[in-house]
Amino acid sequence: MNAKSPSEMKSAVQREKKLGLATRDAYGQVLVELGKADPRIVAVDADLSKSTKSGLFGKAFPDRFFNCGIAEANMVSVAAGLASCGKIPFASSFASFLLCKSFDQLRMSVANPSLNVKIVGSHGGISLGEDGASQQSVEDFALACALPKFTVLSPADEISCRALVRLAAEHVGPVYIRTGRPKAPILYTGSEHFQLGRANKIVAGEDVTIIANGLLVWEALVASDICRERGISVAVLDLHTLKPIDEAAVIAAAEETGAIVTAEEHLLSGGVASRVAQVVAEHHPVPMASVGIADTYAESGTPTELMEKYGLTAKHIVQAVESVLKRKK
Repeated sequence: MNAKSPSEMKSAVQREKKLGLATRDAYGQVLVELGKADPRIVAVDADLSKSTKSGLFGKAFPDRFFNCGIAEANMVSVAAGLASCGKIPFASSFASFLLCKSFDQLRMSVANPSLNVKIVGSHGGISLGEDGASQQSVEDFALACALPKFTVLSPADEISCRALVRLAAEHVGPVYIRTGRPKAPILYTGSEHFQLGRANKIVAGEDVTIIANGLLVWEALVASDICRERGISVAVLDLHTLKPIDEAAVIAAAEETGAIVTAEEHLLSGGVASRVAQVVAEHHPVPMASVGIADTYAESGTPTELMEKYGLTAKHIVQAVESVLKRKK
């Protein structure tokens, strides 16, 4: 294994980065398509529909769109009422507002009766950038995964977002979907199969498996390229469904590569790292390393600045891979 400087690592990457739509844009588009096919689909928003992109649905179906004002908790209660009447409501707002301001309503009005409500948190993670800590969601996965009966999704690009939103609409029960503000690199071609609760293996490898979600899947792919040039064979798993977690895929990764690195745009507690570690510890313990946000809130900055400052780039994933390999027997 020959160490390379960060500049050498950058020049070694051959993968073409083609930006697609932001996942929030893909969500807005597919919601309109779903609305055309099923009159039970309705949308509620907390006066952020231009940003969450549920406004596209509102323009197409004004009689099935409800702006609840800047009152996320009340909006969740409205969505629960609509679901109890047989509708399939998609409730959208910024992820930080939806999960933090509405947690009691999500707990008692949606999770407890297991109503068919789809919660869509846009501007997830710190990549929303300059808006600052109050609007950055770094604990939304932890909160959503704590809610019984909730399915929790994190699409990595516009193609997987469309597929997962469609699956969420078909699924009977509460779902949380995180979407993002910046344009996302395209990872998929459209021919792939998606299933709730089943992770997608994007790259095969033998030495380490990187398990990532959201924007960090692209960084994991770049990291796998860098590692390959260093003689390290790295598999990449897109854990688009955090809950229910694909235990079989995680156990297989531990058995086949003997080491795991997790990568996520979320606090290290309560997200990908925690959920994967629980499966690994219970079924096939192997060395693990985690890339994510430490026990802190982020500053204001551009997405690129923040991803670098808080350690969420391919460079940091490569460092984690090299660290975990030293502990692999």
